[in-house]
Amino acid sequence: MAGWLSRIWRLGPGNPIVARLIEGGSRRPRHMYIRSGYLAVLIAVLLWSLLVGAGAPSHRELAAAGASTFERVAYLQIGLICLLAPVFMAGAIAQEANPRTWDVLLTTPLTPGQIVLGNLLGRLFFVAALVLGSLPLFAITQYFGGVPGRSVLISGAIAVTAALLVGALAIALSVSRIVGKRAVFLFYIAVVSYLAVTYALDAILRRSTGGVTPLTAINPFLALEALINPIVYPVPDAARLAGMGGVRRFLLGSPVLAWCTLSVALSAAVLVAATLTVRAGGLFQSDEGGSFLTRLLTRRSGDDGARPPRHVWQNPIAWAEASARAGAGPGGAPKALLRAAFLGLGVLWGIGAIVAFYAGAMDLSAYRFALMATLWTEIGIATLIVVNLSATAVSREREDGTLDLLLTTPITAKAYIGGKLRGLIAFAAPLIAVPIITIALAAGAAGVLNPPDGVGQVIPAPSQGPATLALAGAAPTPNAAPATPAGVSVPVVLPEAAALAPLAIIPFTAFAIMVGLQWSVRSKGTIGATVAAFGIVATLAGVLGFCGWQMGQSVQVLGATAAALNPATLLLALIDPAEGAAQTVSRVGLGAARVSIAAGAAMSALLWCGVVYAMHASMVRRFDMTVRQLAGIK
Repeated sequence: MAGWLSRIWRLGPGNPIVARLIEGGSRRPRHMYIRSGYLAVLIAVLLWSLLVGAGAPSHRELAAAGASTFERVAYLQIGLICLLAPVFMAGAIAQEANPRTWDVLLTTPLTPGQIVLGNLLGRLFFVAALVLGSLPLFAITQYFGGVPGRSVLISGAIAVTAALLVGALAIALSVSRIVGKRAVFLFYIAVVSYLAVTYALDAILRRSTGGVTPLTAINPFLALEALINPIVYPVPDAARLAGMGGVRRFLLGSPVLAWCTLSVALSAAVLVAATLTVRAGGLFQSDEGGSFLTRLLTRRSGDDGARPPRHVWQNPIAWAEASARAGAGPGGAPKALLRAAFLGLGVLWGIGAIVAFYAGAMDLSAYRFALMATLWTEIGIATLIVVNLSATAVSREREDGTLDLLLTTPITAKAYIGGKLRGLIAFAAPLIAVPIITIALAAGAAGVLNPPDGVGQVIPAPSQGPATLALAGAAPTPNAAPATPAGVSVPVVLPEAAALAPLAIIPFTAFAIMVGLQWSVRSKGTIGATVAAFGIVATLAGVLGFCGWQMGQSVQVLGATAAALNPATLLLALIDPAEGAAQTVSRVGLGAARVSIAAGAAMSALLWCGVVYAMHASMVRRFDMTVRQLAGIK
């Protein structure tokens, strides 16, 4: 074999790290379950879509049904790849948690390229297998027509490049030695937040451009949308492209090619940097120990090493949990600083949207969309963080042996679990305060300020007639657009949103913490507990949110109440009641909808508090037995 072919073989298929990861991962039941679940979800969506469109009476409608099916499955595939790629890459990030692994690996004859590419290709193999396994499902949609084979292959290329970029970043984090097992979920948060923020910003910019924006080329979902919906989401015409610069013309004229090119180029640059620094101690490391960011942000004590005494709460577990979580985060940055930055940036972003609307810079629909995107993103990030923290609260202590020491103290199971819950809620308070403050500012502005001229929403009067309208109490609301004689004026944001939103957000956050704690007690390791807790919270929130949204659209009175059981749908009903509680508003009246939403928020608070209490009691009752079953496991 030629010399260059031999080198390529040793970097790729002949790399011992690749062989070890593929052989080891193929034997793990968890990977098999993930692959099976991935294909099962795609098959279920495909069959559901085809069965719904099976009664189409003409070939044209069959082709439209096939195209719609392909669109649903393609979006689902990108979403699952973005969610599952960090799962398969979690081992690379967590590898840094045991530095001795790196010490042994660096003493082998493996080259830096083999170390970096071996970790990447070995774990990326499973993601590529998911994409290849879904191609036969996409091929089925071509029997109905309306789906060109080129679109199937390009959608697969978008998914593969997205997985490549996520994998390259995960490998770089592993090589950098600045993160550990507890940073796996933070990596998850970064991926989800980036996709949500760029998608929301693109939707805002699209209102002025009418088509693709520069953000289209840096988000896989937007690139896929430009591929599938070229009429609804068009590229600029040839005349506009001719007057643009080279880079802007490339981003706007070929968004799919730009996404694939930028993803591969960024992945290559990250991998080259990781390869050059893997034997030098990793990125951002120095001879003095720790990164520059660590030394800059880490607080130092006095010369004598003394520190002032601290007040310990009545429950020492709660104080220890809140204090430990407020320590240094990834890179050595104090978590208090990160929380303050999240709080400040989130509130400033909300204030900016409010100021832009009342200054006339955006219309009502754009303002509501920006507000909803901001609140949903803030709640999503806060939920991801608290699930990560709670899922590692007990399993982390089991791994380092701290739990064995705590069990020898007089601390009871009730005090231990309750202290964990209280400490995590105290730490998460600034995080959940961001969406609460944002919606309170929006509601306060809607109650005090008048909307710009010509901005407002008027909905038709209830179909039951003026008498029902009067009974519903849907009188014109102050500081809202004037109502026509045949309609009801809707406030920009319901003024009671400031009081109702916390009723759902705070108890739901406590529920997410309890789910994380439950799996942290039951799981052997931090990664398994985190993935399981996130899956449960995401599934339950998704089901309640979808059902609440559907009931709000189609069921009177009770639909508005059901929409309040999920914080996301409750915020939609508070910001845009004509959308979140459409059937109640249009059939009964705005006043009845507001009463139903308030009742639903109160029921939501009681429901989540009851679930938290029941889970706490169950955990306390089973704690000793569960801990004994997992005793000695690290």
